[in-house]
Amino acid sequence: MAGGQGPYTFPPLNALRMFESSARHLNFRIASEELGVTQGAVAQQVRALEKHLNTRLFDRRARGLELTEAGRRYLKPLQSALSLISDATAELKPAKTVVTISVTPSFAAKWLIPRLGKFSDSNAETEVQVLATNGLANFQSDGVDLAVRQTKPPFGSGLTGDLLFPMRFIAVCSPAIAAAGPIRTAEDLPRHVLLHDAHGMWPVFLERTGIAADIRTLKSLRFSHSSLAIDAAIAGQGIALATEALVADDLAAGRLCRPLDFTVTDELGFYIVHPRSPRKAEHVRSMRDWLLAQSHGSRYCMSP
Repeated sequence: MAGGQGPYTFPPLNALRMFESSARHLNFRIASEELGVTQGAVAQQVRALEKHLNTRLFDRRARGLELTEAGRRYLKPLQSALSLISDATAELKPAKTVVTISVTPSFAAKWLIPRLGKFSDSNAETEVQVLATNGLANFQSDGVDLAVRQTKPPFGSGLTGDLLFPMRFIAVCSPAIAAAGPIRTAEDLPRHVLLHDAHGMWPVFLERTGIAADIRTLKSLRFSHSSLAIDAAIAGQGIALATEALVADDLAAGRLCRPLDFTVTDELGFYIVHPRSPRKAEHVRSMRDWLLAQSHGSRYCMSP
């Protein structure tokens, strides 16, 4: 029934999609890659469509495919119809909004990634893209919606920030290390391998605990990222000085232990930073609120 409201008679939709893709690319192989099926499946569906229509849609040439006159006449209205179906579907089921969060590699590995599934479970309409980099985020040119960085107020013009958790450094090691060479006081630390990261806080930690040892004479391993030093501690390579929040999961799981109660607090903190007027305000607000809720729910990161 032309121009009416059904009933409609048309070939299988799958065959129409494969014909449209093949006609657009004039290549069964490229169509198969676009649709995620084998090249043979595309060719078979197109042959089935030609049989259904009793019309040849392609001429198979040595150099590739070429649309017949019937194929050209069929393609244009078919593309219009598929476009209408796609648009109607999008109105009922809008595409997810992508929120891009820029974080440091160690924060991503040790804090964000283990928790991110919880955000996706409760925010099905938002797709999160994580950029793990130590570089500063540019909210105008990088497409970043919000960032988590080790910083302190004031922030740049047009930016706002919320404290996620303070940077409190604690000494951690594997339970095996703690048992093999007991660490009862800070004086025991110089007997062990000290695992350093880019923060370089071991000299400050030792000084504040009253240890006068020259850090240059102590056994050390150095890493470019905090996550690597933490992993080395888990593997029993020595004692790491880590941000409390980043080892919360490993402490809770027993992969690490805290042999000393002493804590060194840095003037910086982990802050959620984003423009005061973000492009995707509702989704950025949801992501920020979720991050803060996760921080407040941590056993270690907000302890006094």
